[in-house]
Amino acid sequence: MKLRDFLLLVLVCLVWGYSNVLSKIVVGQWAVPPLFFAAIRFAIVIAATLPWLLPMPRPRWRIVAIGILMGAGNFALLFIGLQSASPSAAAVVIQIGVPFTTLLSIVVLGERIHWRRALGIALTLAGVLLVVWNPDGIALSTGLWFVVGAAFTGSLGAVLMKQVEDVKPLRFQAWVGLVSFVPLALASAAFEHNQWGSAAAVGWPFVGAVLFAALVVSVLGHTSYYGLIQRYEANLLAPLTLMTPIFTIAFGVMLTGDRLDARMVAGAVLALAGVLVVALRQRPASALLAEREQA
Repeated sequence: MKLRDFLLLVLVCLVWGYSNVLSKIVVGQWAVPPLFFAAIRFAIVIAATLPWLLPMPRPRWRIVAIGILMGAGNFALLFIGLQSASPSAAAVVIQIGVPFTTLLSIVVLGERIHWRRALGIALTLAGVLLVVWNPDGIALSTGLWFVVGAAFTGSLGAVLMKQVEDVKPLRFQAWVGLVSFVPLALASAAFEHNQWGSAAAVGWPFVGAVLFAALVVSVLGHTSYYGLIQRYEANLLAPLTLMTPIFTIAFGVMLTGDRLDARMVAGAVLALAGVLVVALRQRPASALLAEREQA
């Protein structure tokens, strides 16, 4: 990999990691309703990618399903989870999405699993269990259950994405934004209150946060990564993207006071090792591309 491209990938992972912690600050510390935050984010994504909206990719039902799973479903559950879960714990627990993707590929696509991937799944699950373990047994908080749900919806979207070809990245972003905004806006109106008041109370920092999430993370970050996908093999990029949870943990410790003890470190090492084992098996670029939408 060229040095310039490697530095670009480091920057993208850094942006994704910071975004996870920033989302925690928005919905946790600033108390902005999570569905509202997600809806505003996707509204800006739509505005930025509107010129690439047409023509609509086919099959249409699959694009809508992928957009809802990887957009509205994934981000709504993740932001709800981050209201109470720490970014560091969420960064480790969401790695369970890799085993989810593998298992769903077996069920939906009929793929076969070999011992190496089974070992990777086992390591990832062991790491996640270690993170949520306490002396009285496994204690998966409500927030982390929502993170698990986010991992599952993102994984199911990734599996469906394997069956879609020749969709330009910005067109895909545009349709994810469009099909996500409507259900998120309706859900926010139905289940949340004082959305605009909460955002106004934060002021310009909220405006900066949502613009960063929409334009820098979703549009620039993902599009840059799609360009790398086109130039390099997936089994080269996948291990390097493990920098994202590492950056998330680092920012979480620095910015939100996350507690990092020996158990958390050991769990993170086990989970990331499992993801690495699974990722080293070369996969279709579309599958890897789709999984990165969880960032």
